[in-house]
Amino acid sequence: MANRSGPQAGGFIIAVAILAGTIIGGLKGQPSIGLLAGLGLGVVVSVAIWLRDRAR
Repeated sequence: MANRSGPQAGGFIIAVAILAGTIIGGLKGQPSIGLLAGLGLGVVVSVAIWLRDRAR
């Protein structure tokens, strides 16, 4: 059996991006748009992490 680490988790990144987007959007008067932008950014980064981990 190969000595391989476990898969990386992207859920934390999605959660942090949603919270950050909501806070930043709230400061600019658009919390809903901030939430959606944070969600989109979090999903993109998580998919990138998943693809990089899958290639290993």
